[in-house]
Amino acid sequence: MGKRILFVCLGNICRSPSAEAVVRRKAEDRGLTVSLDSAGTGAWHIGEPPYGPMQQAARARGYDLSGLRARRVTRDDFDRFDMVVAMDRDNLEDLRALAPGGADLRLMTDFAPGCGASVPDPYYTRDFDGTLDLIERCAQGLLDQL
Repeated sequence: MGKRILFVCLGNICRSPSAEAVVRRKAEDRGLTVSLDSAGTGAWHIGEPPYGPMQQAARARGYDLSGLRARRVTRDDFDRFDMVVAMDRDNLEDLRALAPGGADLRLMTDFAPGCGASVPDPYYTRDFDGTLDLIERCAQGLLDQL
């Protein structure tokens, strides 16, 4: 069985579902077996598909987010996943408050040194392509470490 990784952002409608889709495809391209999911620290969008403009930007690069639905991270996730990857420091702090000791918590940008401390939220910045550029770079680094 491959590594089990959960990607987490605030609402689970832009960054974390994009990370899930990008890493899934890049892992498949490398022949790696991974189990992936995404979740949010907030509950505003539970059950909703990823944000439309994020889906459009991802689709233009060949990533399909349409089947994903937002959910909120739970305590059980720390048992189900080997690694939980936060999109920014606020998400990481929220995860630390929820996680049991010993949970493997990381920042997405840990996998792409020199890229800053967070993946900016395109829901607010409107830079969907820039977010995908950074996620793709981080995904390569993450998969290099597996």
